[in-house]
Amino acid sequence: MRAYRVAYDGRPFHGFQRQPDVPTVEDAMFDSLRDLGALDGEERKPDGYAAAGRTDAGVSARAQTVAFEAPDWLSARAFNSELPASVRAWASADVDPDFHATHDAESREYVYYLYAPAGVEDGLNQQSVEDAFTHLSGEHDFHNLTPDDEGTVRDLRATVERDGDFLVLGLEAGGFARQLVRRVVGLAVEIGRGESEMAKIDRVLDSAPLDGPEGVAPAPPYPLVLWDVEYPDVEFDVDEDAAATAREVFGSRHAEFRTVSRVAGSIRGSLE
Repeated sequence: MRAYRVAYDGRPFHGFQRQPDVPTVEDAMFDSLRDLGALDGEERKPDGYAAAGRTDAGVSARAQTVAFEAPDWLSARAFNSELPASVRAWASADVDPDFHATHDAESREYVYYLYAPAGVEDGLNQQSVEDAFTHLSGEHDFHNLTPDDEGTVRDLRATVERDGDFLVLGLEAGGFARQLVRRVVGLAVEIGRGESEMAKIDRVLDSAPLDGPEGVAPAPPYPLVLWDVEYPDVEFDVDEDAAATAREVFGSRHAEFRTVSRVAGSIRGSLE
């Protein structure tokens, strides 16, 4: 059994988990394994396969973790040879035969990059966002921030740091129910913009279900990244060749969108 760290740009995909008739990250990985002869064409997925998390459509990852019965020759570099450029394996580890990438995860960390230039009129109040995250941290039943009926009690660690024009929102817990990360962010943004009072957090964390108008919409998926997944006693070896190609791919994307941002900014500026 081998586990792999996989980074991907989530924008071209309709989420991580396989779905009929739309591209997903799992489809890209399984197609790669078939092309490499590591997965029989009749098999839906590799033996023992599991993934750390099921990211939503548009959500990216730095360290999504998948594990399955892999041939000895399937290094991260070999895996990448048939993957699309937007999906890059960059590290791997040999794990016990009963290892399960979902159930054995000790913690999961997400990072949300919230565009919030300091000093912009009608923008986000950073202190209010920080206060909201402090209030949401700790063990709570987050049943009002997810459509799930189970696994809603979580011990959340939520942090806020400024990095230039962005607030970098960190959210860490043993696991997350569906949409929980994006709805926590959405609630903090409501408070940061003055659209809701801090008291709304107490209402959200109350045992009584929220009425529709009181609900919290999930924040957009594109700024969200599955940043890390921790496993006790598992050490991943970075494949330097594979990591280099990942840096190249994401470096190109970074340059591309900085250029797009510069063009849009220059047009906006010229019209003021």
